[in-house]
Amino acid sequence: QVQLVESGGGSVQTGGSLILSCVASGFTHDTYMIGWFRHAPGKEQEGVACITDKGNTDIADSVKGRFAVSRDNANKTTYLHMHSLKPEDTAVYYCAADADAPVGVPKTWTQNPARFEYWGQGTQVTVFS
Repeated sequence: QVQLVESGGGSVQTGGSLILSCVASGFTHDTYMIGWFRHAPGKEQEGVACITDKGNTDIADSVKGRFAVSRDNANKTTYLHMHSLKPEDTAVYYCAADADAPVGVPKTWTQNPARFEYWGQGTQVTVFS
């Protein structure tokens, strides 16, 4: 069965960097899209970055210029590169997979997390000042 496993979370000081990894297994193809979401206590879940199998990406406005997303299809791993971290970036970060393989990142992907059929268990990121 499909599994997504995140790693790389931890505690970091304001202004620091972290790279989260998401390893996918169980897919019979590589044409799935990966989205990164985060959920902070008392806040709604938020999509932060998305990447297709062809490398098309979208970064949410709230993290644009600080976060980036990349993908290594050979190793079935997607990365969320987070820089200039702020306390408001504190959240549990999840990767999720959409097996429908859109050609480009759909404009509404952040508002439609239900299109992602598979989700990882999440990894905690804590940014302290």
